[in-house]
Amino acid sequence: MSDYENPYQSPETPIVPETSQSSGASLSETMLRYLNEASPWLRFVGVMGYIGAGLMCLGGIISAIIMLAASSFAEEIGVFTAWIFIIIYLPMGVLMFFPAHFTYSFGQKIHNYKFSNSGEELEMAFKNNKSLWKFTGIIYIISLASIPVIIVVSIIIGVAAAANFF
Repeated sequence: MSDYENPYQSPETPIVPETSQSSGASLSETMLRYLNEASPWLRFVGVMGYIGAGLMCLGGIISAIIMLAASSFAEEIGVFTAWIFIIIYLPMGVLMFFPAHFTYSFGQKIHNYKFSNSGEELEMAFKNNKSLWKFTGIIYIISLASIPVIIVVSIIIGVAAAANFF
């Protein structure tokens, strides 16, 4: 049976060791120019993302405190509304931190590569770029998957509210 080969068997490839470029990666002048032009913008967008994430968390905490203070004046506002602000704003602020971090790190590693010409810096820059888009894709998948649940819950709440009014 040694002459018989399974046509459904996965092809075998020889193991080739990875080559590490420890001193300077191969980039064309145009690619390097584009990366250098993008680096300050990436760092700016990253810093703005950090600020936005911090303000989102701070806004959630301040809004919750205001709602708790207002609940002593108007009972209908209550503690429930304060928890809504905390439950929504704090996780959104935390989620905003990660894309900001990956974007800033991508720009910073490109900036470092400009001066060191180190392949490791360029590799880490593109690793941060990959992480940014992977994180963004996961958030989109979660968002798209939650849409049917939100629609069903909205219909149930709408029917329940209509039943109480008629």
